[in-house]
Amino acid sequence: MNAATLRKDEFTMAEPIAAPARIAPPASAPAAARKLPFGLKLPSGKAAFESAWPPLVGIAVFLTLWAMLAPMVETSLGALPGPGDVWNAFVGLLGEYAAARTEAATIEAAGSIYTGPPTFVDQIFTSLQTVGAGFVLASIVAVPLGLVAGMSKRINAAINPLVQIMRPISPLAWLPIVTMVVSASVTSDDPTLPKSFVISAIVVMMCSLWPTLINTAIGTASIDKDLINVGRVLKLGWFARLTKLVLPSALPYIFTGMRLSLGVGWMVLIAAEMLAQNPGLGKFVWDEFQNGNEQSLSRIMVAVVVIGLIGFLLDRVMMVLQQLASRNHAV
Repeated sequence: MNAATLRKDEFTMAEPIAAPARIAPPASAPAAARKLPFGLKLPSGKAAFESAWPPLVGIAVFLTLWAMLAPMVETSLGALPGPGDVWNAFVGLLGEYAAARTEAATIEAAGSIYTGPPTFVDQIFTSLQTVGAGFVLASIVAVPLGLVAGMSKRINAAINPLVQIMRPISPLAWLPIVTMVVSASVTSDDPTLPKSFVISAIVVMMCSLWPTLINTAIGTASIDKDLINVGRVLKLGWFARLTKLVLPSALPYIFTGMRLSLGVGWMVLIAAEMLAQNPGLGKFVWDEFQNGNEQSLSRIMVAVVVIGLIGFLLDRVMMVLQQLASRNHAV
């Protein structure tokens, strides 16, 4: 049987083979996946809108009610200022700061020293420096002590009564004691740091270290027992156990305590400055209250709003630092 002759046209297919589909290039990453420096993520437009409109509506409603009800509230200095009056007072305070800076530059260029009174903006920076110093001192004391208390039940039992007794003490009670101690200790006519600054910073430290101390101790004591057992198996030393096991686990508690301490310190500082007449926003509020002119109430309201905004911003900064620290330890 002869094999059939194969011809080339018999291999011709009725339909050509389709070219393989090209894989479409990946679409650009959505906004939610785009990362900012330090590992932070940029939210999508929809997510940003959903998170932004409720507080914006709440603020708008509050300002509307404020503007409507303020004229109905009478004080010894006239009607309560509305949002427009407070804004005008804020612009005036900024104008005073700009004029003071111009005058200071002229005087210093002539070789003299500017000795004018501090402006509202100067008082803001003074308060921020003071609360920063007090917060750092509180953290230096509270974090190590909280770690030791959390790692040792006996030390925790020893200091717990003292913490519970000293924690509720008002800053107004600490202020006279701290003032007398600092005044007796700092006897130089030209100290490196002004007495008023040292007094306010120590009062802030004394009143704000407790949230950090308590949260650090709780976070350290609540570490997973399996991690402790792993450390024992690996025969880790005290310092290695602290840095490798305890700190990463207790870090969220530590930063939560520090956020609370910073908020407490900011509130304490304003009261201490107002009572002791130390430079800062508290003194600005008290001076305006004592002046009692027609603009004083508006300027006090400006200070109140600025104090609240600064407190909010300080809390947001601590929250971002907490997220960065937690992410770095998780990596």
